Amino acid sequence: MPRVSQDHLDARRRQILDGSRVCFARYGYEGATVRRLEEATGLSRGAIFHHFRDKESLFLALAEDDAIRMADVVAEQGLVQVMRDLLAGDGEHPADWLGTRLEVSRRLRTDPEFRARWAERSEQLTTATRLRLLRQREAGNLRDDVDVDVLTAFLELVLEGLVSHLAMGLPGAGLGPVLDLVEETVRRHRPGTA
Repeated sequence: MPRVSQDHLDARRRQILDGSRVCFARYGYEGATVRRLEEATGLSRGAIFHHFRDKESLFLALAEDDAIRMADVVAEQGLVQVMRDLLAGDGEHPADWLGTRLEVSRRLRTDPEFRARWAERSEQLTTATRLRLLRQREAGNLRDDVDVDVLTAFLELVLEGLVSHLAMGLPGAGLGPVLDLVEETVRRHRPGTA
């Protein structure tokens, strides 16, 4: 039997994640049946579950993949940029990312085992946000009268609020100035500047 290259395995894994992201966003965790996952990925259940132990492992890998992508944006441009991308529909999978994020939130409330497994993975975004804020403080761009952990929690709370807003089907148009205000609240204000 010929050996499959690592590049091929990685491409197949990416195909599964991309297809399942759409499926989970459209149908939710419970509604993303194996048949629907097969249709969304274009692969058999054997191919899917060769790469992932079960549906929960697949969902966790997908949510972790999204968290890593978000953490990369945060590291370079900040958490407010993640929110701007979400509003603008930019990025690779903005609408599907929202669906995944909502499903993570729902499962965190209702599934203690999932909550325990997710806790191990959820620190990436918080860590990226905190490190970005520390770099901004060192550069003199971040207000210094509020602890970085408080600013991190503030920005994460705004993100969760935005996700909830969009999840309720409320319009995102016109929220750019709100994000400007959020960004302005964490910046350092130098004497003599407006």
